[in-house]
Amino acid sequence: MTTTLAPHPDPAAPTPRRARTRVGARATPARSLPMLPAAGLLVVFLAGPIAWAVAGSLTDRALTGVSATKPEFIGLDNFARLFADPVLPLSILLTVVFVAGSAIIGQNVLGLLLAVLFRAGSRAVAGTVGAIVVTAWVLPEIVAAFVSYAFLSADGTLNAALSLVGVTGPNWLYSLPLLAIILANTWRGTAFSMMIYRAALDDVPPEVTESAMIDGAGTWQRLRFITLPMISGTIFTNLLLTTLQTLSVFTLIWVMTKGGPGDLSTTLPVLAYSEAFSFGDIGYGNAIAIVMLALGAIFSLAYVVSLRRRGGLT
Repeated sequence: MTTTLAPHPDPAAPTPRRARTRVGARATPARSLPMLPAAGLLVVFLAGPIAWAVAGSLTDRALTGVSATKPEFIGLDNFARLFADPVLPLSILLTVVFVAGSAIIGQNVLGLLLAVLFRAGSRAVAGTVGAIVVTAWVLPEIVAAFVSYAFLSADGTLNAALSLVGVTGPNWLYSLPLLAIILANTWRGTAFSMMIYRAALDDVPPEVTESAMIDGAGTWQRLRFITLPMISGTIFTNLLLTTLQTLSVFTLIWVMTKGGPGDLSTTLPVLAYSEAFSFGDIGYGNAIAIVMLALGAIFSLAYVVSLRRRGGLT
């Protein structure tokens, strides 16, 4: 009796019609109906304000006077004035340094370090330190700003502690304003990154690190070649979230320095607020907000492209 073997399916062969139909059925309009409420909320609370800001940036709308009630269309005059303003390049540079120092480096590196140390340390120490770190995150931003101001002012807690060991501290908010707000925002936002990374580290299979230990890999080697590559998707996602959140920080900076001394801590949100509400030029403030939105889009695009290249986003 002769047995006939079925031919092995050719991977290059076209997909059967029935299979294609089933796969395509997953993307039917009916399956998208539950997304409509979320899409509507995005249009109302995201696209709507952006459209209003773009429209306002093309007018001479002011906070008071005739332009407050009857603004005139002036085209791109606000943007021409903005790009000719010498304060704009400084504000963009300060914003990038602030975001890089307090979000990309500060919150993410410190948050990852704390997550690794908490995983390796005792439960009591991890719980105590974790509670202290999380307390800074749950504080309202205005409260955290006043605490930071009291800590870093000329006669604040930090200089008082330094005087006990014979060191005269500077006026941090005047001499090093950008460093002061970077430290304050790092202190306030590190808890978020710490919790994200703790959850990611808990998902790393323990047998993988145990196998590496058996093979003789040290702590740094396991972290660099095993743990970090396995949580790279979480790292990029957290970088995106902390970057966008830090890009819009206003209250912390305004309470601590008000953008001063001079313009040495005037980030884009502070500049937009000052022009729109301190000087009453709403149209010009909207133009600054559009530049800030573009900067956030650049950061987001860079992270998304990097994540796609690493295979963490499809």
